[in-house]
Amino acid sequence: MSIALLIFVLIYAVTLWQLIASYRNIRPFEAGKTQPRTHFSIVVAFRNEAENLPRLLQSMGQLNYPLELFEIILVDDASSDGSDRIVYQWRMNHGLYHVTLLENIRRSGSPKKDAIARAIPIAVGSWILTTDADCSLPKEWLNTLDAYIQKHQPEMIAAPVMYEKARGFLGQFQQLDLASLQAVTIGSFGFGLPFMANAANLGYTKKLYNDLGGFEGSLHQPGGDDVFLLQKVAQKFPEKVHYVKAKQAIVRTQTEKSWAQLLSQRIRWAAKASNYTSLFGRDLALMTFAANLALLLAVILGYLGWISPEMTAALWLIKIVTDYLMTTPAHRFLTGKTMWLWLPASLIYPLFSTVVALASLTGTYRWKGRDYKV
Repeated sequence: MSIALLIFVLIYAVTLWQLIASYRNIRPFEAGKTQPRTHFSIVVAFRNEAENLPRLLQSMGQLNYPLELFEIILVDDASSDGSDRIVYQWRMNHGLYHVTLLENIRRSGSPKKDAIARAIPIAVGSWILTTDADCSLPKEWLNTLDAYIQKHQPEMIAAPVMYEKARGFLGQFQQLDLASLQAVTIGSFGFGLPFMANAANLGYTKKLYNDLGGFEGSLHQPGGDDVFLLQKVAQKFPEKVHYVKAKQAIVRTQTEKSWAQLLSQRIRWAAKASNYTSLFGRDLALMTFAANLALLLAVILGYLGWISPEMTAALWLIKIVTDYLMTTPAHRFLTGKTMWLWLPASLIYPLFSTVVALASLTGTYRWKGRDYKV
């Protein structure tokens, strides 16, 4: 039994060590001084975001980019909290900005994909950028993405996301978890097998979206407007998908306010894995689940005396050290800070991750006031 557990953890460790090496293949990008050329359409789908929309809109009003080269399209997915009034008021106070507010039209099992698909036909920009209502955008966001597009000519770009205020243990736990996901994302791009992205900071040409038939093939999935589209592009045009590793392009989002909300969010994220078209992505998800489960089983079997305390300690040490080496450079890139509370977070993460994985296969989750069955 101890040999089987060791094999699971070692397979996970070896795979992550490959991603650690691949992470370095994605070089940091500095925009420099370029003449803006790219016309962007920023699309935001929202539902009951009256608390967060002012922050997002304020950051949009501070974007350092020619007003004639970007527009804002907001799609209201049946909000009941007055979110639309916030948008109307902001638009009245910012008459020079091109802002469109649409009502979502439900056509599938994925409200967010419906909202984005509602906006794209009227978008005038050659590039579609998506972000979320609970985000804030850096001042040089569009300038940085434009400079990268001009230099490298991609047709789809993923870019970094971090939490804005990660306070207390819950906030730090989420920051570390998100940093590990960003590390895997960047590593997979460097490895040449990208399978993850975050819709809070994602872009693609309108032409590419239309050529691929948009979200066709994943409309039955409630989420995944980011990963499923990315995987579709990566399968057909891998050379057109890039990661923009630039500090000036980091979008900030909000942490979940409770463990229950965090669990529901992560179940929603994990539920996508069983439908990945990326074999590497599915295998990595399975390896991660197996490694975390192996650590929990090692504790139980060690307590029962079926495996030695030394073996249990060795398994945990291998996983913790590997995760630390994977997450450290991404956390430093995102925050510029040292990883506090790493050890306690690492000790509870295997239980948290295993619960999320099992629930994503058999349970339900709540998202934007709606219940979804996995």
